[in-house]
This record gives sequence, structure tokens and C-alpha cells, in this order.
Amino acid sequence: MNNLFELFSLKNKVSVVTGALGLIGRHHCFALSEAGSNVVVADLHQTECEEFAKELPTESIGSELDVTDEKSIINLVELTIKKFGKIDVLVNNAAINDMFENPQTAGELSKFENYPLEMWQKSIDVNLTGVFLCSKIIGKEMAKRKCGSIINVASTYGMVAPDQSLYQKPDGTQDFYKSPSYPATKSAILNFTRYLASYWGKDNIRVNTLTPGGVENEQDEFFINNYSKKTMLGRMAKPDDYKGAIVFLASDASAYMTGANLVVDGGWTAW
Repeated sequence: MNNLFELFSLKNKVSVVTGALGLIGRHHCFALSEAGSNVVVADLHQTECEEFAKELPTESIGSELDVTDEKSIINLVELTIKKFGKIDVLVNNAAINDMFENPQTAGELSKFENYPLEMWQKSIDVNLTGVFLCSKIIGKEMAKRKCGSIINVASTYGMVAPDQSLYQKPDGTQDFYKSPSYPATKSAILNFTRYLASYWGKDNIRVNTLTPGGVENEQDEFFINNYSKKTMLGRMAKPDDYKGAIVFLASDASAYMTGANLVVDGGWTAW
């Protein structure tokens, strides 16, 4: 019987994190590495991935990755297998959260009636198809070894509708509306997780969803205040508030957990 610390240990494990250079992605990488895992830092820019990998406490590598490109994912798998011999953990973290280049037109373009088809399609390509492709290609490697943990990162907006009033300024004007593609793709992740858990349970691959709440990251003060009031803890998340959850889902501490959704949102969805 393993003791508690051994259950949470990721020593001798190899973890791939997509979207690893994002705000939360970097903290996912540190959490996995601090728990003992070798980490493959995967994102769009090779040099930046390599530089960040050097900051991690365990031996880790960087790999350029486009989650919408099968060849790019296959290249990552080949690089990882050559370096470490296996993949134990996949964190599907890469996602698009719409940003509008021109603040002057963002208010109109982000309205559902005006939302561009190309932005909808791009979100589906990255947020949903990217998770499908990475899970398909990397999960196949896990199935060969009859062992693995896949963690799909969703959002509270995959469980509940966006509250558009959060984006309303104190003077009553609104320059941004949460667009439809993000909640649509993130809600799809929840049942895709259940599908994968059911399909790969026989191969001892566990598949779970992590549903995080919003992270404070230099947003406008009115937005931070509005958001914080909707949580039971009265604040937005800090970037490292999800480190424990990632390690739990990656490790043997959650060995009997699959097809589940771990919600870490300060109570946002529990009212």
C-alpha cells in the first residue's frame, strides 16, 4: 500500500501539456514538475517552449505544437518517446478565448448577432478538434502501455451560461460580450471526456475534466469586482490555485476516478 505522499508523486512519469505557455499552462507545468514528472512543454513557439522548459525543476523539454495539425502532434509524440520512452499524462490545455484586435469594434463584433463565422470555426478547430486530435494520437500511445491519464481543461462557461452583465462598465456601457464559441466548445469537452473514459477504461486510461474558474490577470477593476461577487469565496482565482487539482488528476491519488468533472471555481457554479 502506497502512503499518501507516494500516491501524489509523479516521479518517473512523463507529462505533455498543450498550451503550456499560457497563464495557467505554465502553472500546470510547474505543478507536474514539482511533483516529480518530466514535462513536455508544448505550444506554438519552439524557442519559447525550450526556454521555459529549462525553468522547470525536473528534466523537461520544449516542443512546438499546433494542436489542429496531426503531423505536428505526431512529431511531438516521436520526440517525447525518443527522449523519455513513454507518455503517462496528457493535459489538453490549449484553447482560444476570443480577443478582438480593435477595441472600438469589439462591442459590436462580440454580439451574437454579429459574431464572425471564421472566429466560431477557429475556436472549434482549437478548443474541440485540437483536444480530439491530441487525445486520439497520444492516447493511442497510452493504450499500447495500458496506462495513462488524460486531463481535459474546460471552463465554468462549459457548465453555465456567461453572465454578460460582468462586462458592463459602471457607466452602463459595454465594450465586450462573451462570445458563443467558448462556452459551446467547453461544454462539448465535458461529454467528450465521458466518451473517452468509457472507450479507454478497458486500457486503464483515465480521462477526467478540470473545470477552472476565471483567473485574475490585470483585468479592469470593475470586471474583477463583478466577477468576485459571483463567487462564494469572494475573489477570482490565482494562477496557482489549480496546481493541486492537476497533480491529483495526473497521479495515482485519483486512481479510481474517470469520466468525472473536477470543478475548482471558488463556488461560482454552486450557488
